[in-house]
Amino acid sequence: MPKRNQHTANEYISRINKVFDYIEKHFDKQFTLEELANVALFSKYHFNRIFQGVVGETPFQFINRVRLEKAAYLISINPTESITGIANKCGFPDSAVFSRNFKKHFNKTPTCYRKENSNISQVNSKLLQTGKKSFAYFCYETNSMKWKTNFELNKGVEVVTIPTKTVAYVRHVGAYKGDGDLFHGLWNRLFTWAGSRGLIGGRSFESLTVYHDSPNITEEAKLRTSICITIPPETEVDGIIGKMNIQGGKYAICHFELTESSDFEKAWEWVFGHWFPDSGYQPDDLPCFEIYPKSPVKRKINVDICVAVKPL
Repeated sequence: MPKRNQHTANEYISRINKVFDYIEKHFDKQFTLEELANVALFSKYHFNRIFQGVVGETPFQFINRVRLEKAAYLISINPTESITGIANKCGFPDSAVFSRNFKKHFNKTPTCYRKENSNISQVNSKLLQTGKKSFAYFCYETNSMKWKTNFELNKGVEVVTIPTKTVAYVRHVGAYKGDGDLFHGLWNRLFTWAGSRGLIGGRSFESLTVYHDSPNITEEAKLRTSICITIPPETEVDGIIGKMNIQGGKYAICHFELTESSDFEKAWEWVFGHWFPDSGYQPDDLPCFEIYPKSPVKRKINVDICVAVKPL
């Protein structure tokens, strides 16, 4: 069997990642095969086969799946938003077509899915049982709302408006839960590339992890995760290093000090299961991400979980 050319393989991954980013940026529009092939700089006659070979799905199988999974996420976190409105937001202008596709994918109608998976109904009962509440106050120094909490891993929450961030990334598709070696390898690739270009450090420098899919909805083998650092917008990238913007806006920044890998899951569950129901906010329709404001010290990892928000 001929040896795989790593440079060529990286170039293919880079081009497919650009298609992922383009689809995510224009989530509610209708795409053509020629349009997506142009984004990837492949011939429209071969793009479908190339995409399927790299991703394991055709472009339109991928688009349909991520739209349905995004709709399922929005249905579960937005109990008052109409299912038709969510379908339109996710690129399904025909609600009947959406319902058929949704039932085929999840084996239940959107209405049944909402009843069985509503985060609000589930977490309110947990909130009453555990008493892990948060207490809001206005901070005059930052001119923003903040929350004190009695959850031992949380060091406070604030809602602030953040600017759009340009980031360089290395993307992983597949399972990641508890895989420290995987993350070490991804960070090493990104920092090796960035360090030689003088892109590490500075007042505005941040390292982040962006989660494009919900692990409660998307199967592990198809989860997309991007390891990122902030970069100047004009920075050139190449190979497996991609570039994208993280959209600015109003975000809940939840500060945590974690010790074990299992603490990450507990922290995320607390944000959605305890803070949101008591906050007056609901998650907005943007990917969530983590920021690491400090280097780990004595096994303590400082993590800011960032979720775009809008009024409930």
